[in-house]
Amino acid sequence: MADGRSCRKESCLAGPARLAGADLFPTLPPITYAYLSMKHAMNLLVCATLGVAALASTPVLAELLSTSVSLKAAAAPYFAVGVGVNQAVVRQPENQPLLQKHFTHITAENCMKFNAVQPRQGDFRFEQSDAFVDLAEQLDLKVVGHCLVWAKDDRTPKWFATDGEHDVTADVLLHRMKTHVETVATRYRGRIDMWDVVNEAIGNDEEGYLRVSLWSRLLGEEFLVKAFEYAHAADPDAILMYNDYRCDVDAKRRARLIRMLKMLKSRNAPVHAFGLQGHYEIDNVPYEGIEETLKAMRQLDIKLVVSELDIDVVKRGRWWANGGAHRDELKTYDPYKDGCPPEILARQAEQYAQLFELFQEYHDVVLRVSFWNLHDGESWLNHFPWERVNHPLLFDRKLEPKPAFDAVIGALSQKR
Repeated sequence: MADGRSCRKESCLAGPARLAGADLFPTLPPITYAYLSMKHAMNLLVCATLGVAALASTPVLAELLSTSVSLKAAAAPYFAVGVGVNQAVVRQPENQPLLQKHFTHITAENCMKFNAVQPRQGDFRFEQSDAFVDLAEQLDLKVVGHCLVWAKDDRTPKWFATDGEHDVTADVLLHRMKTHVETVATRYRGRIDMWDVVNEAIGNDEEGYLRVSLWSRLLGEEFLVKAFEYAHAADPDAILMYNDYRCDVDAKRRARLIRMLKMLKSRNAPVHAFGLQGHYEIDNVPYEGIEETLKAMRQLDIKLVVSELDIDVVKRGRWWANGGAHRDELKTYDPYKDGCPPEILARQAEQYAQLFELFQEYHDVVLRVSFWNLHDGESWLNHFPWERVNHPLLFDRKLEPKPAFDAVIGALSQKR
């Protein structure tokens, strides 16, 4: 682990229960939860060494018995639970009780990305990100910054690539990255719990080790090392992560990830965790690949964050199949626009439960599990890669818990 580990880092990396709020039960002995649920009615059974009368007299238990169980409380012995949202979602009063009750962290979905913060050189725009952090603090939620460097050319402002009438040089590009990272991370020093420092730098099959981009072409691996060094210097207490996708599905991508993380550790770059984007499809969750990734992180002594979790029930894989031959058909495919059938919700619930059983098994590795969007109505999968009514999350459009929520609570409540 890098130098400069602070209370923020220690509270998280040394004990997920402390991070996720185990102080909910300051007066009780160790508790095992057993969770039973029915639609719109849930009961929490609490077993402890204290007698029933003594337990019932505690304000904490009384509150738990009068309301549905909290996701973050159920996960507290194992890892933190977060959600990626935009500022508008956080601002809506009807969403705030759900955020406060069930989550420890919120990830800035868009307002801290390159184009939002510095669309033109030196033109830093912090209105949205300032408001996001302020709202999070008002709601007592920890903030995940996303992201300082996105290693894709179409996600990097075009001005990074030019210097006057000429192409940018490696030295100038590195200086611009340093300025951006330092300016943003310093502004929120002490207020961001975790940063996605670099996002999506691994190459696809045709690209090899690193994604072909301005960053890799001019700087190779150096931009990765420097990005983490600059972020750590600007905010020594923040947990710093590398974030990417399909490293659980694709063994080649996982091998490239491991190569990258080994390189960063060999250079003493302060990388603390890997963010695994978990955008899965129903009946196609790669449990074996996820477990292989967890094992690899354990061997590297690097924590794993599930950074963007959902389970798509209107599967999108055919969109890219056969060179896009099915796209015209899929553009009008909207099978669950009038509601998701119970049998689909049941399968989704079972698969979410299996995921959380796996995360619980590797709780020494898993630092945080974050869903991508708050409820089904807010999900990006209603729009990507085509418009449809989707149901990928734990809460429905009325902000009510779905069978998947009950299944996750049940999985987390099993004693292991």
